[in-house]
Amino acid sequence: MLVSQLLNPTLREVPAEAEVISHQLMVRAGLIRKSASGLYTFLPLGLRVLRKIETIVREEMDAKGGQEVLMPIMQPAELWKESGRWDVYGAELFRLKDRHNREFCLGPTHEEIITDLVRGEIRSYKQLPMLLYQIQNKYRDERRPRFGLMRGREFIMKDLYSFDRDEAGLHESYQKMYDAYCRIFARCGLSFRPVEADAGAIGGTGGTHEFMVLADSGENSVVYCSGCDYAANTEKSECRPQAVEDESPQGQRKLVPTPGVKTIESLSEFLAVPKTALVKSLLYQGDDKIFLVLVRGDRTLNEIKLNNALGGFVSLQLASPELVKEILGCEPGSVGPVDTPAGLMVVADEEVPLMKRAVCGANQADHHYTDVVPSRDFRIDQVLDLRMVEPGEACLKCGAPLKEARGIEVGQVFKLGTKYSKALGANFLDENGVERSCVMGCYGVGVSRTMAAAIEQNNDEFGIIWPMPIAPYQVIIVPTSNKDALVVETADKLYQELQRLGVEVVLDDRDERAGVKFKDADLVGYPIRVTLGSKTLANGQVELKERKSGETHLINIEDLSHQVKEMVKKALKC
Repeated sequence: MLVSQLLNPTLREVPAEAEVISHQLMVRAGLIRKSASGLYTFLPLGLRVLRKIETIVREEMDAKGGQEVLMPIMQPAELWKESGRWDVYGAELFRLKDRHNREFCLGPTHEEIITDLVRGEIRSYKQLPMLLYQIQNKYRDERRPRFGLMRGREFIMKDLYSFDRDEAGLHESYQKMYDAYCRIFARCGLSFRPVEADAGAIGGTGGTHEFMVLADSGENSVVYCSGCDYAANTEKSECRPQAVEDESPQGQRKLVPTPGVKTIESLSEFLAVPKTALVKSLLYQGDDKIFLVLVRGDRTLNEIKLNNALGGFVSLQLASPELVKEILGCEPGSVGPVDTPAGLMVVADEEVPLMKRAVCGANQADHHYTDVVPSRDFRIDQVLDLRMVEPGEACLKCGAPLKEARGIEVGQVFKLGTKYSKALGANFLDENGVERSCVMGCYGVGVSRTMAAAIEQNNDEFGIIWPMPIAPYQVIIVPTSNKDALVVETADKLYQELQRLGVEVVLDDRDERAGVKFKDADLVGYPIRVTLGSKTLANGQVELKERKSGETHLINIEDLSHQVKEMVKKALKC
C-alpha cells in the first residue's frame, strides 16, 4: 500500500473529547472517527487491526472445536421475557417496536437466541457437546459512553456458547475456552492475567474468570498473589477477616455528643480513635427490602458481594436520607446498629463481630456511642464477607501478600449451568431416554475493546507501539527525498521485495518532509521503519528502526528484505 493512496488522516492535536490515551491515539492516528456518542467508523488501518484480532480469535475458537454461526442483532422480546431478563436487564437494553407494534431489542448478548436455536435442533446426548460462536456487533445503551472503544454503545464481540450433557462436560468446555483465551491474548502480544470475577447480569451459578490486559489506565482493580497463581477482580476477591488487637478493658456503652460529625474521617479525628475502632453503618434498599449493613470504619463495602449474598436484587442502592429518617429517626451520618427496629435485618462483615471496643452511630443527630461491644450491645442477623480486599493482605490460598494492578477487561468466561436451558426448554434425551437440560457456558471476547486495550498498554509520547501480530502493517518504508532518483528507485525495489516475501508493508511515497513522515510512522505505530537516505545509500546501507525498543541498525541493502522477514517471523511466534 502506498501512503499517498491510503485514507489515513493523522492529527497533531489531541481531540478535546478524548479522555484516555487509546481514544486520543486512535483518532490522531486516523484509525477511527466518531459518528455519534459511543458510535465510531473504523478507517482502513483501524479495520485492519480489528480483522487481525478477529482472525486470531477465529483460529483459536476453531482449534477448540467451535463452529461459527451468525445470529440476528435484533431479537424478539418474547425470548427475553421467556428467560426472565426483559424486565431486569435495565436501561442499557435498546428496546424498539416494529410497524406491527411487536417488541424487539438490539442484542447486548445472545444467550436467548442461541438457546432458542439449540432447543429446536438438539435432540440427543449424541449431539453434545456443542460449541457455537459468532463475531458480531453488540449494542448497549450506556448512560455515559466514554473512553472511545472502551465503553461505547456499539461494539464488536466474539461470543461462544457451550452446550454439554453434565457438569463434567461443562468443566471440560470451560477449560478449553480458558486455554484458548490465554492463547488469544498471548498471540495478540499482550500482557494479561485471568482473574476470578463476578458473573454480573449474565448470571449463572458456576465460576467465571475475566481476562485483564494490564495497564495503568485500566478501569478495573485486580489483586494477585506474590506467591501463587491466584488473581481476582477486587470486587470478587474473598477476604480473610483480620481482628484488631485491643488490650484495654471493656467498659459500659456511653452516649457522647459529636456535633457536626457526619463522616468516618471526621469522627476518627473528633474522638481521636483509629478508623479500625469505628463501625460504619449503612442503610440499604434492595428492591423492596431494607437492611442495615455494617463494616469496619477503615474498610470499603463491596456492593457486588452484598448483592450476591442477599439474593441478587435488580436494584440495590443506599437508602435516601428521607427513608433513613423515617426508619431510624436520624440523618445518614448518625446511623448505628444499637436498638435497631425488630423488623430491620442487620448484616455485618466478618470483621465486625471481632471488634472488642467500638464506636458507632446512636441513631440520634450529632451523637455516637463509644465503648460498644458488638457481641453485647447490638444484634447481627447475618455475618458475611462484604468488604473490598486491599493490597498487602494475605492470600487465602497460600498466605503470601496480595499485590494490586490496574486492568482492562477484554474477555470473560462463564459457567452458566442450566439458567437459560431450563427457562427456555433446551433439553436432550440422555442414554436412558430421560429428558435433561443442557448445561451451558458462555465465553466472550471484546474484539474492538482488545484493540483499545492494546494501545493503552503499548504507547509512548510519540504514538502507538503495535505488537507485531495485530499491527495494521508490519513495516513502513520511508524515503527521505522524493527528488533523489536512487532513493526513490531503491525504496520501490525494497517495497516490491518485501511484498513478494509476504511482509505487510507500506511505502510512504508522499511529497512531504522526512520529519513529517517520521512523526506519522511513530504515531500510527508501525513495528519496523526502514529509512532510505542519500548518505546511507551511498554506502550501500539503509536504516532499520524498531518502534518498540527504539533501536536503530544500519543494514546492507542486499540483506534488508530477508532480515526484516526473519524479524517479523520471530515476532509472530508465541
